[in-house]
Amino acid sequence: MKIFLDTANIASIKTFADMGVLDGVTTNPTLVAKENQDFHELVSAILKIVPGPVNLEVVSQDTEGMLREGRDLALLGPNVVVKCPMTEPGLVAVRKLGKEGLKTNVTLVFSPNQALLAAKAGATYVSPFIGRLDDAGHEGMEVVEDTLQIYRNYEIETQVLVASIRHPVHVVQAAKLGAHVATMPPDVLDKMVRHPLTDTGLKRFLDDWAKAGLKLPERRTLVAKARPYG
Repeated sequence: MKIFLDTANIASIKTFADMGVLDGVTTNPTLVAKENQDFHELVSAILKIVPGPVNLEVVSQDTEGMLREGRDLALLGPNVVVKCPMTEPGLVAVRKLGKEGLKTNVTLVFSPNQALLAAKAGATYVSPFIGRLDDAGHEGMEVVEDTLQIYRNYEIETQVLVASIRHPVHVVQAAKLGAHVATMPPDVLDKMVRHPLTDTGLKRFLDDWAKAGLKLPERRTLVAKARPYG
């Protein structure tokens, strides 16, 4: 399963990109607004860091506006994915953008029916928002499970991008179901890296090393020992 970071924060994106665990990025108007930066400069910086898909969302609510914005966004980089909302104008825009060869993501999906329609419109990705469903008293992962089953039944190529992830357990559940992508905020991905037993184990190793008074050999010493005599 691919891991995307749901943020527009450059420092966070660079941190996880340097680890080699980041496959892409998703953004939305709220996340971009939080950074309080020029949009073009911000996106250009993200595109330089992330070689994988970078999802950028349109803000128009009518089809013509979405098409115009989507085409403009796609010009920013070859790995841009245009995000459109799960609305009637959004589906029309996704259909037309797809025919033009642009990759798209239908966002704010809350039911398998919506996911099926997004796929039929030609979406590259569909984003079920599981956390918001859980918040409303529903089982968000059931939408992911049902959507994946429908897609498999008919060999639909649209990828399920699980969004609105609240905690690492959501990531494990998405992976077990076979979701193609999970996108999460930086704090969730950070929690995936860490475990208290890792911390205590590392501390014990280092304490034992210090008590023994040991030192690792320096590179120059190793190089000198490796030189042949002659």
